[in-house]
Amino acid sequence: MKLRGILLVCALALPVVADEGMWLFNQFPKSQVQQKYSVEVTDAFLEHLRLSSVRIGGGSGSFVSPHGLIFTNHHVASDCISKLGSAQHDYMKEGFSAAGPPQELPCPDMEANVLVALDDVTQQVKEAAKDETVPAEALQKRRAAIARLEKECIDKTGNNCAVVKFFSGERYDLYQYRRYTDLRLVFAPEFGIAFFGGDPDNFTYPRYDLDIAFLRAYENGQPASTPQYLAWSATGVKDADLVFVAGNPATTSRLATGSQLAFYRDAQLPLQLARLQTRIAILREYGARNEDNRRAAQRSLFGFSNSFKSLNGKSLGLKDQRLVTRKAALETKLRKAVENDPKLGAGAAKVWDDVALAYKTWAPMEKPFELLERPAAQGSSLFRIARQIVRLSEERGKPNDRRLTEFRDSARKTLELALYSPASIDDGLEIVLLTQYFEELKALGDNEAPVKAILQGRTPRQAAEAFVRGSKLKDVAERKRLAADGAALAKSGDTMIHLAQLLDAPARKLRQKYEDSIESLEASSVERIAQYRFKVMGATDYPDATFTPRVSFGVVKGYRDKTEAPVPYATTFGGLYHRAGKDDPYILPARWVEAKAALDPIVAFNFVSTCDITGGNSGSPTVNIKGEIVGIVFDSNIESLPITYLYSEEQARSVHVASQGIVAALKKVYRADGLLKELGQ
Repeated sequence: MKLRGILLVCALALPVVADEGMWLFNQFPKSQVQQKYSVEVTDAFLEHLRLSSVRIGGGSGSFVSPHGLIFTNHHVASDCISKLGSAQHDYMKEGFSAAGPPQELPCPDMEANVLVALDDVTQQVKEAAKDETVPAEALQKRRAAIARLEKECIDKTGNNCAVVKFFSGERYDLYQYRRYTDLRLVFAPEFGIAFFGGDPDNFTYPRYDLDIAFLRAYENGQPASTPQYLAWSATGVKDADLVFVAGNPATTSRLATGSQLAFYRDAQLPLQLARLQTRIAILREYGARNEDNRRAAQRSLFGFSNSFKSLNGKSLGLKDQRLVTRKAALETKLRKAVENDPKLGAGAAKVWDDVALAYKTWAPMEKPFELLERPAAQGSSLFRIARQIVRLSEERGKPNDRRLTEFRDSARKTLELALYSPASIDDGLEIVLLTQYFEELKALGDNEAPVKAILQGRTPRQAAEAFVRGSKLKDVAERKRLAADGAALAKSGDTMIHLAQLLDAPARKLRQKYEDSIESLEASSVERIAQYRFKVMGATDYPDATFTPRVSFGVVKGYRDKTEAPVPYATTFGGLYHRAGKDDPYILPARWVEAKAALDPIVAFNFVSTCDITGGNSGSPTVNIKGEIVGIVFDSNIESLPITYLYSEEQARSVHVASQGIVAALKKVYRADGLLKELGQ
């Protein structure tokens, strides 16, 4: 069968869904949008959208004024909001509004990045290992080439440079970002309205959330000049409107093989869910003791709860026989097409078996890998800091292209921003989280981890208290001293440093095994599968998400839920007040109760669209065909979680805060006249 035959098979196999795709800015399907919606998407439109969009924290955002004003989600900015708070000023609970730039508060450790240039460097990366037959060695040579490209770019431009891998290594692009590290809080509503409905309503719809925040980027102590920004729509959004979303979707697995999906379903996801569930229970109990504990635990509890619900939805999706059957059918047809191609043959198709064997072999090591290396002591800031210092000391002595990825020169500024953050660290929270971590290590056993050396006959709780109380790493000056001087680190005697040192060797050993058995597939079997698909789909396909800038499109559209009941495209202020109650998480902040009569009950508050998004898109600007802000992404419905693996627009929806609802809230509830003026409202 010729390539033409493969094209026919895959054309029959792959559904044509016009609104599907997290598209690269330099590979957007303009003709597809033109054909379906009779709208011309120009290069100028895409460039303006890209240069106005930012990657911030663990999510997305956009510039909305020429003076560095950034529009994002409350939950994306919550790390800053909570760290700025205190017993006297709980900005998470009470909200915050700066009267002007002098009152804007510096975020301790947030940065924003704008993609300013991108170039294809596939040939340079692949040439570095073109004669290498051992996958692990080929992977190392590619990584060395990537490190060199990134360093050359940084030295030449001063930008934040990163080589991004697409299609499992079939393509590599060099991305240049302009970085802003001085971000200041301008406005944030109360947590009670930003996350109205709490965890019960998370990943659901209808929703009634003002999940927004405004920050400002500064340069040289002054508001940054940002001539590329998104104007605010004067009319907002309505049913059936075509909209575009620019953001940084974190990860999808739509190109994954059946064996990879089985590994996620049976090994990885159950472990991650169990660890999160335990920590959620611990943090709830800790936060219930007193107000200080509640404030200290709130940010971590929100993050863990959000992750748990997201991963649980993905797990349920992989147990949905309809999804599994569709994925299997697509894979079978592609594999048969390869087998029937005389230039490829049955031998070529055996790469699927190679992937299956690698994941089957790795599965028993997934638990020790997660416990010791990634993510290790979930939630503990002190352990994260200690590990960074210990590894920084060792990695700094290596050539840049031989270091662990997160310690290369290209990652240095981001690493230092987090490592030297002045944000406070709560001892009690550290102790309860480390106690749970030691319980996990104890169950893992001494064959995998130095459990006896860590516990020394103590209970996990006693050991956790000793490690936390004996550490000076809450002091930023002490972190800088140890990070800068290997001799000082060696004789520091800091308990958390000692813990990180005890775990470093077994963790590195597992990381190397993971790279040799799983990541090396990217230079062999997985890459070859991607090549087959890439040759078939070409520019009509899009790569899996990589927490890099993408653009998607769709329409504002309601749907029918699992009971076949119609769900409207938008909710309103009237619906919010009907939903409000006397019990958490449905208690409205006092100013919202007082402003009820001033708000038009039929103004759109939240809405849904068919835009293709995933985690990392939080805070993504939603724009109309003129490139004007009509909303902001803050969630998706529960039906959308399985689209990590396979897109569907029957019920899956992205959830947005409507621009007209935001303006009404700023005018009538918060009377934020200065902010409204800057937005042109």
